[in-house]
Amino acid sequence: MLVLSGACLAAIVLTFFLAPLIAPYGPNAQGVGLPLTGPSAAHWFGTDELGRDLFTRVLYGGRLSVVISSAATAIAMALGCLWGVVAAMRGKWLDEVLMRSADIVMATPQILLALICVAAFGASEVGLIVIIGFVLSPVTARMARSVVLTEMARDYYLAAIAYGASRGRLARREILPNARRALGVQATIVAANAIILEASLSFVGLGIQPPAQSLGSLLQEGYQFLYQSVTYSIFPAIIILVLIWLLTVFADQLDPAGRA
Repeated sequence: MLVLSGACLAAIVLTFFLAPLIAPYGPNAQGVGLPLTGPSAAHWFGTDELGRDLFTRVLYGGRLSVVISSAATAIAMALGCLWGVVAAMRGKWLDEVLMRSADIVMATPQILLALICVAAFGASEVGLIVIIGFVLSPVTARMARSVVLTEMARDYYLAAIAYGASRGRLARREILPNARRALGVQATIVAANAIILEASLSFVGLGIQPPAQSLGSLLQEGYQFLYQSVTYSIFPAIIILVLIWLLTVFADQLDPAGRA
């Protein structure tokens, strides 16, 4: 299942990034078919209200969703790991301050906090990446802190400290490499949450703005024409669900204890 889910994820992402070679039309080419038609040989996913090919738009939208979620995951993991490692290794009052800060952020629902940040700082693509990365970083910080504390209780760490090894060197050379599997599981879970968060923001109109499109914005556009064309919103929704399911399965299989 680990290999199968990983291969399926890689195939879908590769398809997104090969959109210019695979897609039969441009992502914003209007009038290539009749408006709001269903799937056909010429338009596999049908067309939208402007006669644009939905298969093409889903490919380009999926590419943007993957780019945003991947970049946001990188930010969340980098910030969260730094947050958690410093809290665990410094301890005492700094640990309390950093972890209580994480608790305050986690106490606010992610979608609500993201909506507040988007309303305050705007909905550019770079802004979305930073906002989603920040919103998802406290959970990573707590996980990283837990993993580091576990490693610090092991004999090799205590022996290295007794021999005078620096904490920073131990974190780089020993603790983080030993925690890479747990961090990999967390990164996969964060990526799934990033896709959900980006799609949610776009669905309420505070995410990706036209003429650009993501899977979430396509879902939002299709919802407005739900009674005229059911497939308009079904295909972006299916792709989102498949991506999240594959990431969840991958994380579950990657976790040695099956706790993902």
